[in-house]
Amino acid sequence: MAKDKQKKHEAEEATAASGKMSRKEFEKELAKLQVELTRLQTWVQAEGARVIVVFEGRDTAGKGGVISRITARTSPRVYRHVALPAPSDREKTQVYLQRYMAQFPAAGEIILFDRSWYNRAGVERVMGFVNDEQYERFLEMAPVLEREMMVKRHYPAQVLSRCWPGRAAASVRGQDQ
Repeated sequence: MAKDKQKKHEAEEATAASGKMSRKEFEKELAKLQVELTRLQTWVQAEGARVIVVFEGRDTAGKGGVISRITARTSPRVYRHVALPAPSDREKTQVYLQRYMAQFPAAGEIILFDRSWYNRAGVERVMGFVNDEQYERFLEMAPVLEREMMVKRHYPAQVLSRCWPGRAAASVRGQDQ
């Protein structure tokens, strides 16, 4: 019995040293976070706030899994997961950011973007899907759009956060830092 306890303790120490949580710890923390997400949902609805959370990461980095965990215990009327597919022929003729703006939240909504408009400056540029002129135009437009999103009269209590699964949020901008 004592050996079993010692093995369990050694396994817990190894897990702690590696920075990983045990399944039991994970489920306990997840339950606490889901309570907080429900509180956020209630606040967003009561205040008529609009919240955008952007998850960045490579394919199979865990973005979808994190988003699924977030939305598992929340209302689909408040939380909405947006993962835009490749642009249609019509969308290719529009201003690039227009695809994303169409998905922005109305009052009382939280939008979880699986990747952001910054794909234009990263993946699409590297893969040759965008020319230099389109890239430069994007770099001019994106900060203007983000500044406008933060103007209180348009997006009260706006929170824009980029999250990388496996790490803490890299940045939070807006009134509620």
